[in-house]
Amino acid sequence: MSNRRDFIKALGLSGVALTVPVAVTNAATVAPAANNTDITNLTLKGRVQSNGQGIANVPVTDGINITLTDKNGNYQLLSNKTVKFVYITIPAGYAIPHNKGIAQFYKVVDSKQNSYTANFQLDRLEQDDKHHVFVVWADPQIISKKDGQALIERSAPDLRELAANYPAGTLIHAIGCGDLVWDHFELYEDYRQAVSVTGVPFFNLIGNHDMDIDARTDDYSATTFKDNFGPTYYSFNRGNIHYVMLDDVFFIGTAKRYIGYLTEPQLQWLEQDLKHVPQGSTVVLSLHIPTNTGAKRRNKDKEDELGGVVSNREQLYKILAPYKVHIMSGHTHMNEKWENGNIMEHVHGTVCGAWWTGPICSDGTPEGYAVYEVQGNDISWFHKSTGKPKDYQLKIYPKGYLKNAPDEIIANVWNWDKQWKVQWFEDGALKGDMEQRIELDPWTVELYAGDQLPKKHKWVDPTLTDHLFFAKPSAAAKSIKVIATDRFGKQYTQEIQL
Repeated sequence: MSNRRDFIKALGLSGVALTVPVAVTNAATVAPAANNTDITNLTLKGRVQSNGQGIANVPVTDGINITLTDKNGNYQLLSNKTVKFVYITIPAGYAIPHNKGIAQFYKVVDSKQNSYTANFQLDRLEQDDKHHVFVVWADPQIISKKDGQALIERSAPDLRELAANYPAGTLIHAIGCGDLVWDHFELYEDYRQAVSVTGVPFFNLIGNHDMDIDARTDDYSATTFKDNFGPTYYSFNRGNIHYVMLDDVFFIGTAKRYIGYLTEPQLQWLEQDLKHVPQGSTVVLSLHIPTNTGAKRRNKDKEDELGGVVSNREQLYKILAPYKVHIMSGHTHMNEKWENGNIMEHVHGTVCGAWWTGPICSDGTPEGYAVYEVQGNDISWFHKSTGKPKDYQLKIYPKGYLKNAPDEIIANVWNWDKQWKVQWFEDGALKGDMEQRIELDPWTVELYAGDQLPKKHKWVDPTLTDHLFFAKPSAAAKSIKVIATDRFGKQYTQEIQL
């Protein structure tokens, strides 16, 4: 039986023999095949201001080096004519500038002269932004106009309604966590339309399906993405939180081959960026490919898939060591969380479910997105299933639904992490904690298992997950209730009649 893992391997995402250089050449020093490279100096200068007043200490970068604005909001940065952008780290206390929802924090550099002036205008917020909300849209991955319409007509209005239900004036922004389209760049317009419908400003990441696969090297694989959304790595602030966006999709050749890898120029830039962030602060770092997952453990593989996690993640963790870090990622089309020391990674289920083939991801997580509520330095979260209420956080399957557990009821608690508590009741009596096991979600087996399912993309297959819970009711049981309590003390309940 073919499955998604076989399909991924066929695309060259695992089992690829290659050598990655220790230091990867900065994109600003390599020329496209058809052009000569002008590496002469270019001075970037300008002012960051609000209502005519300069804003001091705003980081300004060309993607290589970072400088700060002076007390009058002025900056000057010696660069060279290979750079494409000059951009800022939006400071806390200011609105996110955007064009129909697409964040505008950068200027395209005109390198015809020996200097380029780029001024940035920001609007000061009237309210305190220490309390705010952000959402993560992972893998919209639209491959057709029909998929685009689903994003526009189903996903976008759901986010718009969620935002409208917060108190008036609540600050909300979003992260488009990569694979905005599925190799069809003409569909970026559909993605843009969906973003506009939400009414929420979006910061966007590049995914493996957003790359130019005819590029000569990784340095030019993001050309189309940059033309549409700007730099592939950058940062911004809101309240007490420092947000960092990185590009961890490293293109290694034709046939859509890539690995999860962070280039040396990005890591050097990140080290500079974090020098302006007090140690101990909360950092939200987003990238498309997870830095790590439990796939190797669940599937009992000897090695990680090269395209499934970040190969040099330990170097990233060293840089992040002084901070309290939440990593936001997508790519796997399933929901998962892990934490170790100062780092917690949130691997997100997708907006598109299982590639727009059904209502759930390959682990049973409903299509949707994550919502994060920030209070000062603290962040709480939940999964928002498209078209479902906020408290829809688990699903119970009756006995006989999974062949591997014919006498047990099963609860899928898709936003589970190790600090959750999942208990079950039989006919109103508490029976205790349910048993957590690695298995396939029963509904995914029904929808996606086998060579002929689903009809749209036959290679989609159920995937093993950690967030399934089992219990064996008595033969005389009439009702089963499950109460799942998250790490923040909020309870979610579902009950079935037998």
